[in-house]
Amino acid sequence: MPKKLRLDFSSLIGLLLLVISLWAIAHELREYNYRDVLNSLAVIPKSRLNWSIWLTALGYFVMIGYDSIGLNYLGYRLSFNKVAFTSFISSVFSNTIGFALLTGSAIRYRFYLSWGISPLAIAQVIAFANFTFWLGLFAVAGVLFLIDPIQIPTQLHLPFATVRPIGVIFLSLVVAYLLGSLILRQPLRIRSQEVQFPSLKISLAQIAISSFDWVLAAAVLYVLLPANSPVSYLDFLGIYLLAMFAGVVSNVPGGLGVFETVILIILAPQVSKAAVFGSMLAYRGVYYFLPLIVAAGLLGGYELRYRTRK
Repeated sequence: MPKKLRLDFSSLIGLLLLVISLWAIAHELREYNYRDVLNSLAVIPKSRLNWSIWLTALGYFVMIGYDSIGLNYLGYRLSFNKVAFTSFISSVFSNTIGFALLTGSAIRYRFYLSWGISPLAIAQVIAFANFTFWLGLFAVAGVLFLIDPIQIPTQLHLPFATVRPIGVIFLSLVVAYLLGSLILRQPLRIRSQEVQFPSLKISLAQIAISSFDWVLAAAVLYVLLPANSPVSYLDFLGIYLLAMFAGVVSNVPGGLGVFETVILIILAPQVSKAAVFGSMLAYRGVYYFLPLIVAAGLLGGYELRYRTRK
């Protein structure tokens, strides 16, 4: 593909995703009456709202590690600013709009390609980042589901009474991955492709970064719950992970509806539904809506500067 055509195509992807982000913002405003959002924010103490914003910022900072470790694993070196810029926008689009393999991947393709990363390497970084995302979920949820297995609501129609069997499955996958990193030195051939396990050091870094990401994401919502909530953070973390897993598997943008339903069903006997729903509206605003506005602004600014220079 000629270089000029390739750059024009990647720029078109950036502009398309900017339009999608604006649509997602409008969609969020249609889903929730703005008065409900403002009322839910008004009853939350300012200190807790500030905590949620700082935890969100820290969470997106931690997500930079997904791309950083992936590029390091492949032997590529990019400046921290470029990796952070790409990681933030791709993570926001993946989290908020959904369809991570299309949204976040298109963002990474658009920027990494212009910075000299080959299409094959970009695909590998994408696969690495997405796998790391799940690896942390499996690790944290696996441990929590075994230590403190919560009851699965009958409304979810799952074949288990508690999450303990899910925890066993999750931890088995994590252990298998670590053993592969420790033992397998030769690449595995899957059809015509070769897959090389990363070193044990990189594998442990993947688990640590992704686990921290999940812990922070749950903390953002937890600090927004009513102050008199009887649910401990560790108990809530297990509930959050189960709800998020259901939301991600559904592939609905941001897990919208699925995530809220699971949280409400499990917390309803202990916390007022209205209070929980208000907290989740605030959570949507802080963790999804606010970063999306920032990411859309950054993407729009970059595309405008790119067009001006061109």
